[in-house]
Amino acid sequence: MTVSSYRKMLKQLKSKPAKLQKYLKFNKPKARSFGRGTKKCGICHNVRGHIAKYGLHLCRRCFRDIAPQIGFKKYS
Repeated sequence: MTVSSYRKMLKQLKSKPAKLQKYLKFNKPKARSFGRGTKKCGICHNVRGHIAKYGLHLCRRCFRDIAPQIGFKKYS
């Protein structure tokens, strides 16, 4: 189940609290303790293209925007 469909179901079940509790019990996404889903970009919260080196924790797109301000230079 994708996160978007999970959120869509939550909207529909808000008026029915008993069914909402049962739905949450069995269908809530797991909290991740390791793997790709735990490391997110600090700015846009993207999990793809993550750069953790030097404690940056940015995705590659946000890194390209911020790199000159941090002091990284492009050689070539």
